[in-house]
Amino acid sequence: MVKLKKELSLFDATVYGVGIILGAGIYALIGQAASIAGTALWLSFVVGALVSSFTGLSYAELSTMFPKAAAEYFYVRSAFGSRFPAFLLGWIIVFTEIVAAATVALGFAGYFEALFAFSFGGLSRALIIILIALALIAILSYVNFRGIRESARLNILFTAIEVTGLILIILLAFNFYGKVNYFETPKGLSGIFSAAILVFFAYLGFEDIANLAEETKNPKRDLPRAFILAIIITTILYVLTSIATVSLADWKKLGEVGNPLAFAASHSFLGENAKLLISFIALFATANTVLILLIVASRMMYGMAKDRSLPEKLATVHEKTHTPWLAVIVAMIFSMIFVFLGDIALVASITSLGAFIAFAAVNLSLIWLRHTMPRAERAFRVPLNIGNYPLLAFLGVFSCIFMIFQFNLELILFGLAILAVGAIIYKIYIKKLTR
Repeated sequence: MVKLKKELSLFDATVYGVGIILGAGIYALIGQAASIAGTALWLSFVVGALVSSFTGLSYAELSTMFPKAAAEYFYVRSAFGSRFPAFLLGWIIVFTEIVAAATVALGFAGYFEALFAFSFGGLSRALIIILIALALIAILSYVNFRGIRESARLNILFTAIEVTGLILIILLAFNFYGKVNYFETPKGLSGIFSAAILVFFAYLGFEDIANLAEETKNPKRDLPRAFILAIIITTILYVLTSIATVSLADWKKLGEVGNPLAFAASHSFLGENAKLLISFIALFATANTVLILLIVASRMMYGMAKDRSLPEKLATVHEKTHTPWLAVIVAMIFSMIFVFLGDIALVASITSLGAFIAFAAVNLSLIWLRHTMPRAERAFRVPLNIGNYPLLAFLGVFSCIFMIFQFNLELILFGLAILAVGAIIYKIYIKKLTR
């Protein structure tokens, strides 16, 4: 049987993490977060980083125990010895990754259409945006099919451009630092925490490093380091960017525009030129996010299919490219279908809700495995333990549950409906498949 090819180094895995974290979230959501937290926005990013770090450390330890694609699925399966909860977790992750890829593709199309003012024979702007999004998903799915090395190279290029854009914002605000009070918040601490729930979407992606385990040269050594480095690098960039943004522009107005970083940049000495440049860089940020979401969705399906929790054909690896080509095609098709959904704020919330459910399950898996497999080989161990139990993983579970209850009732019910559909699929089809 053809296997995935081990191509990725520590640098590649870290850049993958940084690339997916520094995607559409910071470019699209920082304005809405600023309207809630005020100039104290940077504190919301610090809170988001703390919540991410609790779970990131759990991923780091578990990735050395189970270096596999479909990482979260195998963590839960190994911890609790049951295929059903593992399937439900894998199901909701695949669903949210695919929906997020479709939505971010629409974000890319909006930037693209606005920058280049396309007009195709009198077609409506909405249809043009859909067509551009579909084309992007098709192109990036081909890159995904071509091989992980090709995907990694494109990711490194796009990530370098994304980082350049954030550094440019930080530098453009040089003469504006210190002119505002960085603790001004209209809603006090509640505003800071409410904004933290929103900006948490901007941190999502570090967990996807674990799904590259079967394509990393030395996963037990490099994946824990990649988790930690990715979170540290992005936190520094986020905090500095948030301070620069509220220094350049009025935080009340940032929430009223669809391109907050570009809007902030336009207040610098470069004016509209800076706005155009940041908008152009946003194209690479959104495209990079779509690429990695498609990669992770296909690898999750591949890993679940290998364990017979999805049709085994999805685990078929192409002889020449060494990629799960059928899973790549399925991820592409369903992402194209969800392009017609449209609402980026709604899908960001759906994605975050799915992430909190997954993160709570991952932290619980680590806690339970410390109890059932205390002497298992661990190349990395989460610090701050009470006896054999990880205090930070407990904090991770608590913070995830707290975040889940911050969503409105309709969204929580929608999440339960997604789980119910997954349960029905498992009972009707997957359970028969695995017998």
